[in-house]
Amino acid sequence: MGEKKGLPGFRGVDHIGVTVPNFEEARDFLVNVLGFEEFYLHGPYGSEDSDWMKDMLNVHPRAVIEKVQIFRAGHGPNIELFEYSAPEQRQTMPQNSDWGGHHITLYVDDIDAAMDHLRAHGVRLMNGGGPAGTQGPEAGLRSCYFLTPWDMQMELISFPNGKGYEKETDRRLWDVRNPGA
Repeated sequence: MGEKKGLPGFRGVDHIGVTVPNFEEARDFLVNVLGFEEFYLHGPYGSEDSDWMKDMLNVHPRAVIEKVQIFRAGHGPNIELFEYSAPEQRQTMPQNSDWGGHHITLYVDDIDAAMDHLRAHGVRLMNGGGPAGTQGPEAGLRSCYFLTPWDMQMELISFPNGKGYEKETDRRLWDVRNPGA
């Protein structure tokens, strides 16, 4: 048997950090529109006379984390929401095609109901959830990108009949029909 690659003791993704322009707007959206559960809130953090913000977080030495809060995201990783103030802070949202571009995908059981819910809350959907593919590793996939109130891209995804690639392997990322498996 070969040497195990990667981080010793690696278990998975714990959280995803997201910096937002308006903390209360983002908190409200995560909790009241998407259904995340709030956990602890803390801050502010910063230093007027040392470089620990730069040394620890690779941000401007005078950056201040005004607020930071953890939100539980169902069966996936948590979201760690930040509000920063910083000299030279870029205030444009990257597109998926930009370096550092990203999106967060939320798994839902019924994508049509989830899209209707987002529409009812005035959320901009990027596409209509399209028909499911019928072949290959993403057979059965339906997805829909949407924009948060601060224009960050997120995605809904659903595989109502399981993921196509799971029929070709005994490895599973997550079985929505049997979450304990």
